[in-house]
Amino acid sequence: MKNSYDNMPNGYQETIEKGLNAVRYFNGSVSYGKGSKEEQESRLKTEIKEADAIVIGAGAGLSTSAGFIYSGERFEKYFYDFEEKYGFHDMYSGGFYVMQLEPEISWAYWARNIYINRYMKAPKPVYEMLLELVKEKDYFVITTNVDHQFQRAGFDKKRLFYTQGDYGLFQSVNPAIQKTFDNEEWVMKAMEAQGFIQDEAGVFQLPEDGKISMEIPSELIPKCPDDGSDMTMNLRADDSFVEDEGWHRASAAYSDFIRRHENLHVLYLELGVGANTPVIIKYPFWQMTLANEKAVYACVNFGESYCPEEIADRSICIDGDIATVL
Repeated sequence: MKNSYDNMPNGYQETIEKGLNAVRYFNGSVSYGKGSKEEQESRLKTEIKEADAIVIGAGAGLSTSAGFIYSGERFEKYFYDFEEKYGFHDMYSGGFYVMQLEPEISWAYWARNIYINRYMKAPKPVYEMLLELVKEKDYFVITTNVDHQFQRAGFDKKRLFYTQGDYGLFQSVNPAIQKTFDNEEWVMKAMEAQGFIQDEAGVFQLPEDGKISMEIPSELIPKCPDDGSDMTMNLRADDSFVEDEGWHRASAAYSDFIRRHENLHVLYLELGVGANTPVIIKYPFWQMTLANEKAVYACVNFGESYCPEEIADRSICIDGDIATVL
């Protein structure tokens, strides 16, 4: 059966190809920016004002700057019981550990994980600050983040491409079902089933006695409404990841935006992109900056801000906390 998006451009595939081309082209020499940090921040401010378009590439560092930290206080508040019993100390490690446990326990863990990283507001208004800077500009966002914070902050959803999935979506383990399912209603029921209580603001908190369950009832284990098969997270881990119609429309919109602006004064603004998946955002941004003499590449990252020497004259590299820089 032919899908309605079969004839759409595939921005994801195109950006991967650009990234691979960058790997083959650049010689490995890097620059950490020219001028002082203050001078580079001034240049970034000017570029945001003067660019014809801004392509924002966002990685995990942006959400970290907004307070979405997978260990420490947030983890200890919502997962203290898992930590005491199973010995892991952060949400990332826990996600792998609970895969070997009974589904009632595993899904209890994931309900909490999804809730605080998708349905709770970020502790710091970093996404809102970013929107304030670009809301009057012609912008588009490509991100590997799965926490939905761009939309929560008010970014236009037609200008967003979540390449790696969304904590707010489930998919069936049946590969024949190539669509996704919203999980908000299930998450709220699963939080209540564990004993969490909503406060006046509607935020789930620990009960006064601190007693919560590490399991959900068996009847709450999520099943696909189409065929009753097991569900899993819509997160890109392997080739079973479901790229549904919404994903393809966003991919096509990104492709169209890049094509329409490829010869204009474009600011490729990379925020918090690390070395885990550089071929999706970082390397393609380098390649597109090289190909367009009017383009400027900017990288804001704590401890990982650099660019190829070949585009150093048209690059801004700021080593620092994104919230502070914004």
